[in-house]
Amino acid sequence: MRLLVKVLRRGVLALIMLVTGVIVWLSAAPPELLRVGTGYAAKIVCSNVFLAGRDPQAVLALDVQAPGHPLLKLVGVDVDTENRIVTARMLGVFAASTAVHREGLGCASVPDGDLDAALTVVAPEAEPRTVTDTGAPWPEGEGTTPVDGRIATLLSDADLGGPGMRAVVVVKDGRIVGEAYGQGFSASTPLLGWSMAKTVNAAIVGRLLKEARLGLYDTRLFPEWSDAPDASIRLRDLLAMESGLEFNEDYGDVTDVTRMLYLEPDMAGFSLLKPVLAGTGEQFSYASGTSVLLARIWMSRLPDPGQALAYPRKALFDPLGMTSAVLETDAAGTFVGSSYLYATARDWARFGQLLVDDGVWNGERLLPEGFVAAMQRPTAASGGRYTEIQAWQVGPGDEPDERFGLTPETFWLLGHDGQAVAIIPSERLVVVRLGLTPSKLGYRPQSLVKAVADALR
Repeated sequence: MRLLVKVLRRGVLALIMLVTGVIVWLSAAPPELLRVGTGYAAKIVCSNVFLAGRDPQAVLALDVQAPGHPLLKLVGVDVDTENRIVTARMLGVFAASTAVHREGLGCASVPDGDLDAALTVVAPEAEPRTVTDTGAPWPEGEGTTPVDGRIATLLSDADLGGPGMRAVVVVKDGRIVGEAYGQGFSASTPLLGWSMAKTVNAAIVGRLLKEARLGLYDTRLFPEWSDAPDASIRLRDLLAMESGLEFNEDYGDVTDVTRMLYLEPDMAGFSLLKPVLAGTGEQFSYASGTSVLLARIWMSRLPDPGQALAYPRKALFDPLGMTSAVLETDAAGTFVGSSYLYATARDWARFGQLLVDDGVWNGERLLPEGFVAAMQRPTAASGGRYTEIQAWQVGPGDEPDERFGLTPETFWLLGHDGQAVAIIPSERLVVVRLGLTPSKLGYRPQSLVKAVADALR
């Protein structure tokens, strides 16, 4: 009996020591996967609370935990509304991550915890953005004509809208002819476009091309790229995702893309140091790091950081009337042109209309001639899937759009979890579909776009 008691005591002691060791380990050096999870939670909750006005616990449950890794169910968040800071922790204790909201710049993940440094990045003061005449017809204002009955019927079809649909807007001949919203969302809710930001970021590049601050064949794009092989990378190679730079875009683990977004305060600095693995212009490799580098490049061509931080609004959002649009920066102050643009579905549609009109808005050419055509033109290196300028020639699933009966000229903005804008220039048609629809569900917005196009012909 005494021997049994002694063994049990030793067992309990060993268990206590093991648990204590695990706690010390998780507190002192939490695994990077846990930090990616809490970083993701803090960032998504921060943006949706301070940009979209949503309830933090609802965002955590619906946007972070429900569709994500099982470990995310162990994450909790604290929201400091006064200082606009969100902190996420695993089991309320471990792997703490922070995101902070900065006026005009959205929320930034602060993986190194240096909030003081992150708060030194300040957007220039600007007048509040409002539509001057909300009753004017969209896109000049927010007024819409009676919804086309044919489109209303289609948008009421849950299968066409897809699981997790949050917003659909249909624009024909420059006017909204139908829209629908999921429960809890409306025409005034800013929604995350994920990688659709890449195409908008490219349009900002287009604005600087038109101003002759950049050239498609520019090389030696960074001081760090003064020697071969980086020195030969051209702006057009980055735009087409053919730079040859190493970048692992896989999700669900600690890879280049998740490390960049949630473990690196200076995302461009991280991407800048990736090695060249292939000849420029020879191999397609979809990489969010490339789009962040593009943002760093165009920002560096402006006179000072303040003008660079003000540029998306001044050069693109204000002319288009995209009053809700916020392109977010990282902690170091570089726009996350790969992933983080929030805007209402109607404002995403305004950007789509700019592309339908070949880069001209209200009679003013905002994008260089031929720029939108290059956005449509598929590249050989991508097998015809991607285009020369940060857009897709095929919809989700990489299946030819012709399989769905869509015209080959259809091109797309696409983002994670079911974000899509389809553009058919000859039919003057834009279809925006936003939601929370993981790819594993197999939803294809091509069927929605085809049904809408057929109904409006």
